[in-house]
Amino acid sequence: ADKLGIELVEGRDLIVKNDEVFMRTTEGLKRVDVIYRRVDDVGKFGLRLFFTFAIAVLFVGLADAANWSRFRGPNGTGIADDKSVYPLVPAMIRFYLAEEPILASVPTWRCADDAARKHVLANLGSLVTKPANESGGYGIVMGPTAGPEALVHVARRIEQHPAGWVAQPMLRLSTMPTLIDGEIAPRHVDLRPFAIVGEEVRIVPGGLTRVALEPGSLIVNSSRGGGSKDTWVIEAGK
Repeated sequence: ADKLGIELVEGRDLIVKNDEVFMRTTEGLKRVDVIYRRVDDVGKFGLRLFFTFAIAVLFVGLADAANWSRFRGPNGTGIADDKSVYPLVPAMIRFYLAEEPILASVPTWRCADDAARKHVLANLGSLVTKPANESGGYGIVMGPTAGPEALVHVARRIEQHPAGWVAQPMLRLSTMPTLIDGEIAPRHVDLRPFAIVGEEVRIVPGGLTRVALEPGSLIVNSSRGGGSKDTWVIEAGK
């Protein structure tokens, strides 16, 4: 937020007036045009019932503001986070950019597709199955390390709601030396780069290096016990 020059706020920092959204500041109210929302969907869809969050009342107003004002934000902006989009990315690059993808995508089977679902159900023990719309590493089943009971459970859930699941091969993430309880030990990491889209697309130097702090774990999400490392760009242009 600091580097991008944007404000980091909680729900109580925002109010809705006259179908517009404002942020409370020490200098008075400041109009908000865009919100990048990081709350559970239940806070959005359970608007008038879910009052245990301070943002519940706010989102009733946000829903109206999104319909009537110049405000952009809370609804319909998560399509890129839907894992069912993954296998379509190479085709999207070819269609919209008329280019070939530079980096290969991880093979992904959409369980909504009959042939893909049959393949996934027949190979659950060697695949990683993921809820298509979950985030934070929740609901992921690592086939090679999951027990028979977990595989039966996820197979049942896939059959009940195929569109809600995707599967991928298990990838062995790189490891890096990590300080754990005063000792150096290998831990799996990944790198999440960030792209800022304006008149041109710009890749932010560096990125977020996430690390799985549990021994042997491939789940790097902070919500599942993961951490982060400093990311160094040694030399530009290569």
